[in-house]
Amino acid sequence: MLNAMSRASPIWLTLTSLYYKAKSIPTNGFYSTYSNRVIIKQFKKYDMKVQILPALQDNYMYLIIDETSQEAAIVDPVDPDTVACAVQQNNVSLTKVLTTHHHWDHAGGNIKLCKKFNNLQVYGGDERIEALTCKVKHNDIFNIGKLQVQCLSTPCHTTGHICYYITENQDVPAVFTGDTLFVAGCGRFFEGTAEQMYKALIEILGSLPNETKVYCGHEYTANNLKFAKHVEPENEAIRQKIEWVRIQREKNNPSVPSTIQEEKLTNPFMRVHEQSVMDHTEQKDPIQTMAFLRREKDNFKA
Repeated sequence: MLNAMSRASPIWLTLTSLYYKAKSIPTNGFYSTYSNRVIIKQFKKYDMKVQILPALQDNYMYLIIDETSQEAAIVDPVDPDTVACAVQQNNVSLTKVLTTHHHWDHAGGNIKLCKKFNNLQVYGGDERIEALTCKVKHNDIFNIGKLQVQCLSTPCHTTGHICYYITENQDVPAVFTGDTLFVAGCGRFFEGTAEQMYKALIEILGSLPNETKVYCGHEYTANNLKFAKHVEPENEAIRQKIEWVRIQREKNNPSVPSTIQEEKLTNPFMRVHEQSVMDHTEQKDPIQTMAFLRREKDNFKA
């Protein structure tokens, strides 16, 4: 029975959950101080905006607002009090929760948020997500007001990980990637394989329009870029991004959003077909290159 419990709930997951719960005690319910709260005007024509809400030690929640209908959704609301305050300040109607995956630092606020707001629909791709009401699969579509949301299944970090791709006619799209794609990095392969992450990053997210804005789950960018520079020391795009991020973080501004194009130029996990990256890993196959990079990153000291 103990073995079965270990398989169902790995020790790293239990410890991670306890860690984030402990870390959240002094900050949960108050504005996080590691980054400013910023509003991004995502769509020029159809009035979508995204409010970036920092939480815990380095998480990001995102309040997505369709200004035409004043309907809103929240991505990964681990800090429900901050979400409730942002909803009130923006004078919007919160109707949906978009959960990328079941880890506590992303889904741990769902139950409390549902108690604060009536009739919330909680979306996600994994039965382990707290308060789940709408289980989704790859290419499922729903709306936030006039905004169309397409679900992209990207298993690897967790088996039920979903990214949310939002479009409105011909305007610049956005994708909320949780812990699959970070700025200049990707999530650990906790429940999946290099093959799955390759499909997620190269075939699914990599096929989105280059101008797509990327909103990820954590502020890991500075350290990710140090690893990227280690992999490709002569990459000028990485050097420029490092300088840009340094300036942003000195101002306490978030390093998100990125774009799919920027990730293709600077993110080693999205550059596994590049000769310079394969040379670094001494691999000839892009999936083996992906696997090597993840192993190296897991032990990398910035």
